Amino acid sequence: MGYLTLYRKYRPKQFEEIKGQEHIIKTLVNSLKEKRVSHAYLFSGPRGTGKTTTARIFAKGLNCEKGITPYPCDKCKNCVSIMNGTHMDVIEIDAASNRGIDEIRNLKERVNLSPSMGRYRVFIIDEVHMLTQEAFNALLKTLEEPPPHAVFILATTDPQKVPNTILSRCIRFNFKRIGIKDLMETAREIFLKEGVEAEEDVIRKVAEASYGSLRDLLSILEQLILYSGDKINLKDLKELLGETEETWLKKCYTSMRNGDDATVLSLIGNVIDSGKEVKQILLDLINYGRKLLMAKVFGEDVEEAKYFRRTELVSIIESFMEILPELRY
Repeated sequence: MGYLTLYRKYRPKQFEEIKGQEHIIKTLVNSLKEKRVSHAYLFSGPRGTGKTTTARIFAKGLNCEKGITPYPCDKCKNCVSIMNGTHMDVIEIDAASNRGIDEIRNLKERVNLSPSMGRYRVFIIDEVHMLTQEAFNALLKTLEEPPPHAVFILATTDPQKVPNTILSRCIRFNFKRIGIKDLMETAREIFLKEGVEAEEDVIRKVAEASYGSLRDLLSILEQLILYSGDKINLKDLKELLGETEETWLKKCYTSMRNGDDATVLSLIGNVIDSGKEVKQILLDLINYGRKLLMAKVFGEDVEEAKYFRRTELVSIIESFMEILPELRY
């Protein structure tokens, strides 16, 4: 077998392996146990938090040869082909590159076909918010009168762009960023399985740099192992990644506290030049501000929070949030 990336090697195959989304997993497991399956779901949340992975496991649970189950066997023909992305009844569509009405019309024709291998035809539409308005209108008609064998799982990082007419016909699950504790636990498990020694500071810094995304965590771990071999220290991490996201955010907030607007704009400009979207930068700044505010309110030991008054943090967060709607389109 050829080389497998860590992302493919350690991508969760069972619901119990998915980190940080317990509220969602419990509901989906119960749904399969009781065989109460809806025709449409919306999975929303930041990238790398398990939306597509959860959708694939759910598709396995619907089509496993053992029967509808929250514990697919991963051995039968249906499970294996879904994991390999070759199952004829589990269709994945990237709406970012297939966003027009013609693609949705083609999907509508396929929806009406009976399953050829499993019990259900499962349509996983990733980044569904990228569809055109005409495509959404066509999709709406399908969601209004779906055949009993069809299940739609719509995934998005930007649910605000999904029309309310679509949202109202879906059971919605909001995926959250994965916590530092879960990311560190995952990193330790992977280092152990890969025979790699890593300092605890490295594990924490990698988790922080992943910023709630398991996909980013696995990508950073892959780079580190290729760069450093079977022993990784903090020096290796700094050489590879440079300034971490946490460090960048601290610098921004420190500069704002000092009234140094020029430095703030320079820091943001450097990140934009590196290829990061402006909207994501704003979301990162808002989330970091909320983290400091929560630490301030609940008396948590977060060093940066000590230098701000609550009113200052609220003002900063509100300023960024006022800009967000202007970037919606």
